[in-house]
Amino acid sequence: MYVTKLKDGVSKDSHIAKLLSSTSDSKIEYKYEQVFHGYAAELKGKDLDYVRQSSDVEYILEDGIFTIQYETAVEPVGQLSKRANGSGVDVYGVDTGIYTAHSSFGGRARWGATYGGVSWGTIARVLTSDTAATAVGNTYGVATSANVIAVKANSALDSAITTAIGKGIHFTVAAGNSNVDAANTSPARVAAANTIGAVDSSNRKASFSNYGRVLDAWALGVNVLSAWIGSTTATNTISGTSMATPFVAGVLAVAIGDYGNKSPAELSADLKSHARAVVTGAPSGTTNLLATKW
Repeated sequence: MYVTKLKDGVSKDSHIAKLLSSTSDSKIEYKYEQVFHGYAAELKGKDLDYVRQSSDVEYILEDGIFTIQYETAVEPVGQLSKRANGSGVDVYGVDTGIYTAHSSFGGRARWGATYGGVSWGTIARVLTSDTAATAVGNTYGVATSANVIAVKANSALDSAITTAIGKGIHFTVAAGNSNVDAANTSPARVAAANTIGAVDSSNRKASFSNYGRVLDAWALGVNVLSAWIGSTTATNTISGTSMATPFVAGVLAVAIGDYGNKSPAELSADLKSHARAVVTGAPSGTTNLLATKW
């Protein structure tokens, strides 16, 4: 399957009609609306060549399955606010699924949408249960009253995230765990998103964490205890920027619950203005701001 992004101003229906009129082998799987001007299709032979060469097309990418980077290894984050705790705020986990029955969510987790038609089963639910609990879990989370809604990821997200941010949706994204410049990692490179790196309990850059000018802040991402699968009370301790990122999502959810919603740019500015300049070990040109609840 291939995901095709059309140029602005191109008629999607007209483009697809031309494609389908010349073949019986290709099949349109999805027509994306709102945040992504394009479609996903099974393309073969001359049809794939046609799309690649079409002046209508901004880019075409082969679809694939995303995997999550983490290291099995801190204490629980616990409640950071005695006020709203994110009440009335929805936190979406764009990942591979959530074990919604876990007691850490207190009935606040639910399925939102699934994209890609892949049945992930038990293993894939592990990490998003863990990250979601770090954001909103009763015991291990920050925004302990926010709702968490699961969304599965299955395509290049840069364009969709940028457009969604422009419509007022707040994003925190993991910088990645390859110890390279996050400017070369998608979707960490999305400038308008809050890109988060991982530090250890001494506020030193984690050895695995990506870095670079695109980072907005750091958070604890080494030996983080959170919810797991296997039972409604299961826990595990793991490491990764995918554990640092939901902490910041929870911080933002608490801020929205306490002080009201703002534009993504304004909330990102608040995140940075309240962060502490205490992170060590990051390469030159990378922020030293540690995300902090306000």
